[in-house]
Amino acid sequence: MRVLVTGHTGYIGSVLTPLLQHDGHEVVGLDLDLFAACTFGEPPAEISSIHKDVRDVEAGDLEGFDAVLHLAAVCNDPIGDLNPQATYDINHLASVRMAQKAKQAGVPRFLFSSSCSLYGKAGEDELLDESANFAPVTPYGRSKVLAEQDIAPLADDAFTPTYLRNATAYGVSPRLRADIVVNNLVGYAVTTGQILIQSDGTPWRPLVHIEDISRAFLAVLHAPRELVHNEAFNVGASSENYRVRDIAEIIEGVVPGATASFAAGGGPDKRSYQVDCSKIQRVLPEFKPQWTVPSA
Repeated sequence: MRVLVTGHTGYIGSVLTPLLQHDGHEVVGLDLDLFAACTFGEPPAEISSIHKDVRDVEAGDLEGFDAVLHLAAVCNDPIGDLNPQATYDINHLASVRMAQKAKQAGVPRFLFSSSCSLYGKAGEDELLDESANFAPVTPYGRSKVLAEQDIAPLADDAFTPTYLRNATAYGVSPRLRADIVVNNLVGYAVTTGQILIQSDGTPWRPLVHIEDISRAFLAVLHAPRELVHNEAFNVGASSENYRVRDIAEIIEGVVPGATASFAAGGGPDKRSYQVDCSKIQRVLPEFKPQWTVPSA
């Protein structure tokens, strides 16, 4: 397939792109590459790309593609809180516009990188599947809800959107993010010897390695249209739900001499939820997560 990946030089995109190429797909990227000076290790693979803001994409940019994999977004909760309107403009409005332009250009498939953040807060023992109510608690989470809701009506016999609700990502990337929970705690452990917990340790997080997120995109691309048409999938494994304090204990056992401590002023975190990922593995058996937090 000839596929366009938006945000191809970002945290997930720079891992997904070479996997797509290895799988035999012709890949074109679309990115502003705002973090070109922030490469960790080897730089992202160079591919044919469109240097453009996702808010400025036109149908002509998307002609001739078999699928658009839309990853580009504002992905940081503090940034979302700092400038909520920019988050909505990019994550919601630009995503819907991207889907509209893709449909106009005759692109048959649109894979939207959504997030389990749209579930927000849930009961202590509740495993949320794709039918669960939305309860986002951040502009980022709300932007994903709005995008899904406004892209869904575009679905028809010629246009198939699919929503990949990724669990909280972790893992090494050429465009490493150190703000997400596993990477953040490991970073503190390695550089300071302390695993600095920013909350009271009780919140639940569903976790998934970025390589497994990439494998989920591949599985959706390979799937018969009727299995993924206008469907949402929680991306991860149901066994990979952890309390933050449990993540810290795992890291204590891996990083020599590291000990867990709580940041001053840390308290309960309103973002706390567990997700049921059985649907994607039932509907798309090709998708087999290969990482767990302890193995990473």
